Amino acid sequence: MKKRFRENGLTIVVSLLFLASLVGQTITGFISYNDEQEDHQQPTISIVEYLGTGHFIEAVFENWESEFLQMGVFVMLTSFLRQKGSPESKKMEGKEDVDADPREPKEKNRKGAPWPVLKGGTILKLYEYSLSLTLFALFIICVALHAYGGAREYSADQILHGGQAVSTFEYLTTSRMWFESFQNWQSEFLSIGVLIVLSIFLRHKGSPESKPVAHPHFETGRE
Repeated sequence: MKKRFRENGLTIVVSLLFLASLVGQTITGFISYNDEQEDHQQPTISIVEYLGTGHFIEAVFENWESEFLQMGVFVMLTSFLRQKGSPESKKMEGKEDVDADPREPKEKNRKGAPWPVLKGGTILKLYEYSLSLTLFALFIICVALHAYGGAREYSADQILHGGQAVSTFEYLTTSRMWFESFQNWQSEFLSIGVLIVLSIFLRHKGSPESKPVAHPHFETGRE
């Protein structure tokens, strides 16, 4: 058990933090939703029913979409852009291990190389960019679910005030949909920028996201 935690501790702890936060969001969102229902003399619902409401679906996926967008953009941009002094950047000159061509014999014959490297062809081409492609695919899925949940929540609000329901596609054309998205996207890009710049001058001993404490500010990349 100790070995398993040592080998997977980062994933385990982050997963537990995620689950605790999601449970907290669900419980507080459920209470808030029923408070609003009571304010409008509408029937309250159970927490299980709440999981199927637009209120819950919209709140979850509008946040997830921004996270996957942030990570996908960061992975893609760091492949060809630099920031002098940041450990989040590749070095200013020369190639690094991540730039190695997997088709070269030394790389292809590396012990434990992933099977797409051995397979080659189109499979390898897709695998070369599989991390960013998957993150952007998850982003698109979350945008769709955000729109679906948002349309349900928006429609319920419209009907309550004498308006008409809208479809998921119609909701995509509303300013509310994009206000919800942009308010999350801007905060994610801000957090990336802050990390990139602060990591030039500040340190956290032992973290791979930081340069070694004694290294110069404008030394780029990690050693």
